[in-house]
Amino acid sequence: MADNAPLLQVRNLSVAFDSGKAGRVVAVDGVSFDLARGETLALVGESGSGKSVTALSILQLLPYPLARHTPESSIRYAGEELVGAAEGRLRNVRGNRIAMIFQEPMTSLNPLHSIERQVGEVLVIHKKLGREAARARIVELLRLVGLGAQAEKRLDAYPHQLSGGQRQRVMIAMALANDPDILIADEPTTAVDVTIQAQLLKLLKELQAKLGMAILFITHDLGIVRKMAQRVCVMQQGKIVEAGPVGEIFERPKHAYTRHLLAAEPKGKPAEAAADAPTVVAARDVRVWFPIKGGVFRRTLGHVKAIDGVDITLKEGHTLGIVGESGSGKTTLGLALLRLESATGAIAFDGREIQALRGAALRPLRREMQIVFQDPFASLSPRLSVGEIVAEGLKIHRIGADAAVRDEMVVAALHEVRLDPDTRHRYPHEFSGGQRQRISIARALVLKPKFLVLDEPTSALDMSVQAQIVDLLRELQVKHRLAYLFISHDLRVVRALADEVLVLKDGKMVEHGPASRIFGAPQEAYTKALMAAAFELEAVEGGVVRT
Repeated sequence: MADNAPLLQVRNLSVAFDSGKAGRVVAVDGVSFDLARGETLALVGESGSGKSVTALSILQLLPYPLARHTPESSIRYAGEELVGAAEGRLRNVRGNRIAMIFQEPMTSLNPLHSIERQVGEVLVIHKKLGREAARARIVELLRLVGLGAQAEKRLDAYPHQLSGGQRQRVMIAMALANDPDILIADEPTTAVDVTIQAQLLKLLKELQAKLGMAILFITHDLGIVRKMAQRVCVMQQGKIVEAGPVGEIFERPKHAYTRHLLAAEPKGKPAEAAADAPTVVAARDVRVWFPIKGGVFRRTLGHVKAIDGVDITLKEGHTLGIVGESGSGKTTLGLALLRLESATGAIAFDGREIQALRGAALRPLRREMQIVFQDPFASLSPRLSVGEIVAEGLKIHRIGADAAVRDEMVVAALHEVRLDPDTRHRYPHEFSGGQRQRISIARALVLKPKFLVLDEPTSALDMSVQAQIVDLLRELQVKHRLAYLFISHDLRVVRALADEVLVLKDGKMVEHGPASRIFGAPQEAYTKALMAAAFELEAVEGGVVRT
């Protein structure tokens, strides 16, 4: 390879999928771009535009022969053709010279292996490190990606014992383990809160400068593109519709689709809710403590206080936003209120105490209390079609006279979340991350619940779809007077939806009040830091945080 040649050359890349009933689907159509050593190139576009399929093609990780490249497709790394390369050669490239951070860490990490074993596997296979050397390198990597003093304590942990953000950091540590030439980052900060997002982006830039690493950055967050990339390719329906330097694309976009992306952002405010509305959920002194066991007899040596004495009141038609860093207890609080996690304290739903309810006594309430999980791929059965997934709750709760009536309800729910109902015969793996999240939302909304826990429901969605989902949630809330517990690290989305905001840190409530006050004049230093990281705000006199 000549010294001035690009490190990665993609030419005329086209990918088609054989999707059975839906026929042949073209996901990527004639894509070409170069990536130079030390450069960051961003691929942006809406869900389903072909960004992730393009990235997976580079490492030849698509489900072949279900996925097919055209004969003209070419992907060259350091002058070597990767399309159709021998499996042995690809294994040497994957995770060693070209590494990838996947969008959904829970499905990418093995649930049966500890964090030490999973990160160490990359080092043992490619670096042939011994146990002690590998362990030292693993701790170093976990500290680098923001786990800090917890790094050594997390070595024996399993993926389900980590928060979404912590799992994403483990994925980044695995990708960086062998100092790759190219890092493909597929939405690497999706599950991470704003303060950690800033740290991780800074870390990636520092490592890039140190190692001369090239980064292919896939994201729907155009703010990140401004900070990270030198060049950007805008993708729509499998094609690159515009490409060029970031400054030029952002300041003088030529294509209508690019202008649409730049203008898209969750806007507006929550609909005004009645102050005297009846209370749907009330909780007092909620605590979720996980025991720490040790010794031969596995005695309890202490507790991890995931939630430690939190009070909430949520009224009909109101939205309570729960914000805080990864591991602060946001998701645990939501699960406790739904009785999906054991907790102490008083929890009442619709005026009825539910802490003492068990099994069959709880089942009738499940229809009225629904959740949209953070990781849509992990929560959708790969063996059921989309129609079957959305209809499952209807069948369990015996809603709808027959299969035809339930199918009509499924079609209506998919329409509401802006998905083509004709896709209901397809399976989750045939959809992008954002599309899978909308399927999860449809599955919850089809039951018309009173109380909906939304755990990062827009984290996998591009900006324009985020705005659509925010508008949709507002419409549904007004129409059905739904009570939302909205968990998110994206404070822009919380600001557009929440009437009240509760700030959590280490399981404790730091600040709680009307959204207008929390966003306009936060009182606590921790809240101010969150706002500054999210909105790039500066503190001025009087403790008020403004643009």
